[in-house]
Amino acid sequence: MVNGKGYTVSSKSFTMKRLPLTNKIMLQNYLKIALRNLLRNKVYSFINICGLAVGMAVAMLIGLWVWDELSFNKSHKNYEDIAQVRGIETDPNTGITDGLESMQFPMGAVLKNNYKPYFKHVLMAFWTGSYTLSNDTKKIHSMGKFFEPGVIDMLSLKMLKGNINALNDPHSIILSASKAKAIFGDADPLNKTLKIDNRMDVKVTGVYEDLPRNTEFSEVQFFSPWALWVSSNEWIKKCENSWGNNSFSIYVQVQSNTSINAVNTAFKGFYSRNIPKELVKEWAKYKPELYINPMKNWHLYSEFKNGLPAGGRITFVWLFGIVGIFVLLLACINFMNLSTAQSEKRAKEVGIRKAIGSVKGQLVFQFLSESFLVVVLSFGLSLLLVELVIAWFNELSDKDLSLPFSYPFFWILNVAFIIITGFLAGLYPAFYLSSFQPVKVLKGTLRLGRLAAMPRKVLVVLQFTVSVVLIIGTIVVYQQIQYARNRPIGYSREGLVTIPMNDPNYFGKQDVLKSELLKTGVVAEVAMASGPLTAIWNNESSYTWQGKDPELYSEFGILQVTHDFGKMVNWQLLAGRDFSKAFVTDSLGVIINETAAKYISSKHKSSNELIGRYIKTEDGKTSWHILGIVKDLVMQSPYEPVRRTFYFLDAQYTATAILDLKIKPTVSANVALPKIEAVLKNIVPSALFDYNFVDEEYAKKFSQEQRISKLATFFAILAIFISCLGLFGLASFVAEQRTKEIGIRKVLGATVANLWQLLSKDFVILVMISCIIAAPIAYYFMNQWLQKYTYRTEISWWIFVVAGAGALLITLLTVSYQAIRAALMNPVKSLRTE
Repeated sequence: MVNGKGYTVSSKSFTMKRLPLTNKIMLQNYLKIALRNLLRNKVYSFINICGLAVGMAVAMLIGLWVWDELSFNKSHKNYEDIAQVRGIETDPNTGITDGLESMQFPMGAVLKNNYKPYFKHVLMAFWTGSYTLSNDTKKIHSMGKFFEPGVIDMLSLKMLKGNINALNDPHSIILSASKAKAIFGDADPLNKTLKIDNRMDVKVTGVYEDLPRNTEFSEVQFFSPWALWVSSNEWIKKCENSWGNNSFSIYVQVQSNTSINAVNTAFKGFYSRNIPKELVKEWAKYKPELYINPMKNWHLYSEFKNGLPAGGRITFVWLFGIVGIFVLLLACINFMNLSTAQSEKRAKEVGIRKAIGSVKGQLVFQFLSESFLVVVLSFGLSLLLVELVIAWFNELSDKDLSLPFSYPFFWILNVAFIIITGFLAGLYPAFYLSSFQPVKVLKGTLRLGRLAAMPRKVLVVLQFTVSVVLIIGTIVVYQQIQYARNRPIGYSREGLVTIPMNDPNYFGKQDVLKSELLKTGVVAEVAMASGPLTAIWNNESSYTWQGKDPELYSEFGILQVTHDFGKMVNWQLLAGRDFSKAFVTDSLGVIINETAAKYISSKHKSSNELIGRYIKTEDGKTSWHILGIVKDLVMQSPYEPVRRTFYFLDAQYTATAILDLKIKPTVSANVALPKIEAVLKNIVPSALFDYNFVDEEYAKKFSQEQRISKLATFFAILAIFISCLGLFGLASFVAEQRTKEIGIRKVLGATVANLWQLLSKDFVILVMISCIIAAPIAYYFMNQWLQKYTYRTEISWWIFVVAGAGALLITLLTVSYQAIRAALMNPVKSLRTE
């Protein structure tokens, strides 16, 4: 036979042979015992398995999300060597350092000629934009980018048709596979002709595999040569030798024998060595510097401080990574608490095993094997949960995640995940249970006492501290979004529709277009502008005015508009008047926003005194008189200060790029849009009817914060759910443990309310302690998060009250079921064994 110490004992010779601590027979035995315990304690088993499964599922989802974030842009083989050229300059008046993403046209040639040893590629590009691709049979909206030919090699595009030289022809285009299919179906697209915005003729010279979603260029559906864009835009040709226009992107790929840091060192003093000598002295006061920002920073470090990368989504990667660990820890705490809570039930088993010779190592291994069985079952359930919710989670997080079952590395990670979780959940209970002294256990003198429950209480406090911190964080994020949403934006978004005027056939037909649109009866106002209402496309700094400090660096946002623009957006005049067709001189007038007025009127007692004063170009060749001052229009980030902005009249439609409409409030969009489309097709049949609602475009500015808010809410709910599962199990155990006490109290006259209070009090105290600990922690971290917003909400006291009250209410609801159930039990049943 086999004794408890693992020896084989012969009754004839009394010889003993040592067996391994974990032989096959013992493992089978441990497995049988573990399964019996799971089946015997169904409620506790359900809580343990479900809690761990949810915790592991959350950890998996967050792990997939974090991996996707950390692998952003890594699909490009040259990921480590690709960078974008950026600049830094300091405002001599305020001392504030700012970054420049767009560069000057001549810089590309300077980098190619003077810094050739450092770069494999120096590529000029224009920003990603919305264009219309058309042929004789089809017109389709597409996102595209104009790049120099080396882009195929630099971005390691996988060419399905064509080759690395596909963009060498100035009139070529390469399409993504999905866009090629959308335009040409199953036909071979090579050598087929297309028009870009009905003005640039191109030939399809290649098709590349769609880029994955987690890359900076994922939305780009075609690439076309930079040379084509330059030759098709007169304004760009004028910039070829100009160092005063920052409108272009420059991407580089560094040579394999150098580094990003080496290039940045070589760039020290770039401007003083490479710009025209007559500009050196003037530019010196801005302390301009040049550097390259590596691709690995583009996504995770997209926020800038003093012109340099200073954070961004990496904050959320760390935050959600920590949340995932804590949520898994909450589930492991449930296992620890319930395992140690049932210690008295397992005490005799431990005593008997030790009495017949089991060593502590065997007992530890037995209890760990039980925890690993639970973890393995939970892992299987967690995979099922992830598969069920991953589509919804992708929609929530704006990702394209999936479980990579076919990758061996995935299973290696999961084995490690199971082992870590198994030890995390089972190590403490295993050592705790195996530490009982057999003499006390078998004599019946083992008394765990009040101190035995202390570790469980600490773990419950930890659980609810994490949950309350998540609740407070979720409320603060929501408050910040609502605070920015409720910010006065200076104009009415209701019913506003913008239509890009990319097609050259719009020009010369603007007046007819406006007249016909108003005749439809569904359009209240029509105006045109050089840019949208939800962004500032153009910035200028070459303005001066009476009393301006010559050393003052002054950049203003520029928007050119037609006469009815102000009436259409319903902007609010603070002083002066709007543009009017009754005054021919308004073509040399300007309306400025409130922020610009305050900036310019620093020498005046009141900004109203600015009406009638002049703003001039620095060379003095052109001047505009100030007609009016309007309340600030929030055109960019709703979280940041409004930019100083000038609104110039474009009565001759020389710069119009956007058609703005206001649909009548009594007409629905479903009725209005078909009529608007019919007018456009009649007057400009070659144009694609592409439109955006201004309120929807403005809402997109909140998308990242809303996504973070939804993810935080999701994780907070799951954390609370896991905590409540554990609390329910502990409440059930306490009620079971105190069954006889409850019976005696009832016999002596205790009411249900008295017993409910008795059983709930300890849990309420623990949650209150959690709230007290969670409040300063949550305040610190959320206050740090809010600091990145200039326009931000305050963290009010009521947030902590609501979070605490919510946690207490959830606790009472969770505990009350077991407490009331125990209080209603017939005392005769609980006392009949006495």
